[in-house]
Parts: sequence; structure tokens; C-alpha cells
Amino acid sequence: MSNAIIFYDIPSTLPHKAWSANTWKARLALNYKGIPYNTVWLEYPEIEPLSKKLGALPTRNKPDGSPLYTLPLIHDLSTGTVLSDSDKIAVYLDATYPDTPRLMPTGTVGMHFAFEDAVLALLFPLWRYLNTPTHAILNPASEAYFRTVQEATFGMKVEEMNPIGDVDAREWQKVKDSFGRMDSWIRANGQGIKYFMGDSHCYADLWLSAYLVSVKLVLPEKWEEMKLWHDGRWARLSESVAKYETVR
Repeated sequence: MSNAIIFYDIPSTLPHKAWSANTWKARLALNYKGIPYNTVWLEYPEIEPLSKKLGALPTRNKPDGSPLYTLPLIHDLSTGTVLSDSDKIAVYLDATYPDTPRLMPTGTVGMHFAFEDAVLALLFPLWRYLNTPTHAILNPASEAYFRTVQEATFGMKVEEMNPIGDVDAREWQKVKDSFGRMDSWIRANGQGIKYFMGDSHCYADLWLSAYLVSVKLVLPEKWEEMKLWHDGRWARLSESVAKYETVR
């Protein structure tokens, strides 16, 4: 299998450049399936024109109703397919490369979509912690874009988003409670079950692990706390997925 897939990601000043949880979802999926690819780095202002040039569809709309183009984005040169949105990419990879490990077991695509909707809502408190340090590691071209979008979303300066003092204690507890909810989902499967669908990884495990990667990279001090939560579940999940974190 040649390197027929071009994978588009957003660079940072970190040693391996990769930082975004959203793009890590697709990278982990590609690595888990063992599908060769090459990474092309795009700054935020480059995403929309490149997406339009390739014919990628917008993933959602901006607050003003205009289309929003986001990464991850793949261009599979072997089929001509151009696709954005990590979930759609995962479904495509399972269908197009059936001889590689499945991300979503047969009959679970809808469950995985529901999982994403539920967990996105649970993880909203985490974004206040990620935004300020993320802003600090972006290249200038992306930094200005990121600031504009995040300040419009949260109604405050990026520098003010990271909770401190008593606010930190309350907000960080919300993050812990959110992970506690997910821990309860796994425990409901039975004593000793490791992952969301049993003892083997599925896309839900990789999807959540993408956020753990971002926390490890931009919030290392908070990660030290998270590793101890829920009897070390998230540290074990992160360790089990670490072999899929190669940046190609």
C-alpha cells in the first residue's frame, strides 16, 4: 500500500507540530489501521481556500450562517476522495480499506455518532483550559485566527479563559465529573472491561484519546492530575494508544 493519502493538519511550535484534538482523531485512526499517509501542514487561514480548491464540503456553518471549513481533511489519491470531518473519515477508511483493523465494528456507526454528540457536550468545560496554552503555541498566521474565533465563542480574551483560584477548582471539578460519567459507561460493561466496547479498541477510544493527547501536550500539569482519576483509567487508555501517536 503506497502513501496514497494526504492528511492535512494544523502546525504548532511544538517539536512534532501536531496538537489539535480534532486532527489527532483522524491521525490515530490512520495509524491504528496502518494506512500510509503523508502530512501536509496548513495554517488556519489556508484551510478554507485549500478545501474549496479540492472540493471538500464545509463541516458546519459559522454563526453568521456562512460555511465553515475545518480540518482534519484527507485526499485519498488512490480513489480521488476528498473528505473532511473525523467521523466521516473513520467511516470512509473502514469501507475503503476493509482488510485493516476496523474502527467501528459492524452495526455501531450510529452509536459512535451518538457517542461524539454526548462527549462533546461533556468536554465543553475542558476547552477553557485548552484555549489559552493552545493560543501560545500557534504560529502567527494561525494565532490571530484562533484568537478571533475563540474570543467570539467564549465572550472573553484568550488570556482570561484559563480559570484560576476558586474558579479553577469549580471548573476543573466539572472536567473530572465529565470523565467520571464516561468512566461509568465503561464500568457498566462489566468488571475489568478496559475500553468503551470491551477489551479491544474501537473508534470511541481513539476519539477520546485524541483529547488526552492534546491535554498531555498543552496542559502537562493537569494531565498529571488526570492520570490518577478513576483508578488510573485514562492513564491506561493513553498508554494503550500511545503506539498510534506517530506523526508522519
